[in-house]
Amino acid sequence: MGKVVVLISADAEWRAVRMLLPCANIGSSPYGEWFAAEIRATLVGQKIYTLAAEYEPDAGVIFMQGGWGKIAAAGSTQFALDRWNPHLLVNLGTCGGFEGEVNRGETLLVDRTVVYDIVEQMGDFEEHIAHYTTDIDLSWLGDRLPYTARRSLLVSADRDLLVEDLPLLKERYGAIAGDWESGAIAWVAMRSQARLLILRGVTDLVSPAGGEAYGNIARFHQATGEIMQRLLDELPDWVAHGLCRQA
Repeated sequence: MGKVVVLISADAEWRAVRMLLPCANIGSSPYGEWFAAEIRATLVGQKIYTLAAEYEPDAGVIFMQGGWGKIAAAGSTQFALDRWNPHLLVNLGTCGGFEGEVNRGETLLVDRTVVYDIVEQMGDFEEHIAHYTTDIDLSWLGDRLPYTARRSLLVSADRDLLVEDLPLLKERYGAIAGDWESGAIAWVAMRSQARLLILRGVTDLVSPAGGEAYGNIARFHQATGEIMQRLLDELPDWVAHGLCRQA
């Protein structure tokens, strides 16, 4: 137990995980709930996860509720690293995409994060943005991935994407999607030199006309459930791939 820790950030994402794994023996942390699972024996829907013996199936996987927003994300990431010292830290979750740049339902394999809601008016703005920008080393994954995923930068802020921010985010950072937590998770993980995998599914799109899920949270919840089920279904192969290449 403790070789892999899977951080789940938003409340809706965690609820989806709990619905898919209803028999989990729940523990608690300062940031929410957590549970351990032997991934080779976990039933999700009608699919049984498998993890071959050579990939240390007895090590177990910790699923931890990290909490929404940068503050909870940073704190829970450090907590997870200190308590379990995992070989692999995974963040599964959702993000909002820029219409015309990414497809709804697409999985993003995050290789860089930018925290963009920093407003510096006394010094060098770009210097402060760069301080919390994190490049995630994914060389350990190799070129052959277990599933199709688009390598991408992800921008993070303690707010949903604003329509008026889209042009600047695309021009300045080359952004195609955004979330609330990935920037903080990546920054903390890199300072501990932890091996990190962030997979985020696009639940909804934002355009100059507005966001598909804005004012329609039921749509977000439905899409979140679908995204989280797919990510959980695919997780055993990502874990096996990651641990195998670390061996």
